[in-house]
Amino acid sequence: MKVKTKNKVISIIVVAVVLIISFFGFKSSLNESTGGSDSSVSAIKKRGVLRVAVFGDLPPYGWVDDHGFRRGYDLRLARKMAKDLGVKVKFTQVNANNRVDTLNSNKADIVLANFTVTPERKQVVDFARPYMKVSVGVISPKSAPLKSETALKGKSIIVNKGTTAENYFTARGGVNLLKFDSKTQQFNALKNKRAAALADDNSYLYAWVKRNPTYTVGIKNIGPNQYISPAVKKGNNSLLDWTNKEITKLTNQKFFTDDYNKELKPYFGKEVKPSDIVLD
Repeated sequence: MKVKTKNKVISIIVVAVVLIISFFGFKSSLNESTGGSDSSVSAIKKRGVLRVAVFGDLPPYGWVDDHGFRRGYDLRLARKMAKDLGVKVKFTQVNANNRVDTLNSNKADIVLANFTVTPERKQVVDFARPYMKVSVGVISPKSAPLKSETALKGKSIIVNKGTTAENYFTARGGVNLLKFDSKTQQFNALKNKRAAALADDNSYLYAWVKRNPTYTVGIKNIGPNQYISPAVKKGNNSLLDWTNKEITKLTNQKFFTDDYNKELKPYFGKEVKPSDIVLD
């Protein structure tokens, strides 16, 4: 009886060990198939892929051209970063209001989606060194231009959810905000005359009115100048440190001036200069 009991205990232990090994093996396989939750530099290099959250409908920063190729200022930076890491790049398309969730749900390692640094966002993500400067601007029809913040009082203004423009006008008050999930939706709403004006980052409003000449950037700057930076998940010091060094290196190499000339300049009017966008 004692021998049988001992053998039974040994069998139970063996089965338990096998189950534990199988569980962790399955968990490891699952992480590999889903990209894993580790976004450290060593994990990215081991994976062989840098997962980047980008816009898909915001020319000239992040968009898909007629041939299905992703282009833009942020996309060129993403490809350069992946090359310097020695890995491939994989893009995850986002809207302004789900950039943070995309990081926190481990669907991307880094956000390069025209992400403006704000005190509120600093509480939920870690921003690297900025690579572009921007401020809120306002566009309106040339037939009924709005040229001052005073002229906006009591008017309906279109904004994109999760943007600095939404935050600015929510804090200031005095206007009726129409909020949309995507850039495409907000610009279509303006064309459909659902509001008197649209507010967003001035840098790509310049590009939009060049393609839509019946509109004008009547107000070029509202509020303080702000900065665009890469963002990583809170506490990801490994990728944050590497990104800071990478932005510094690329700045010294004049990469961003070259990026501006290739991706932004063809879409801007004469009133915009590289120094209006690029940080030296």
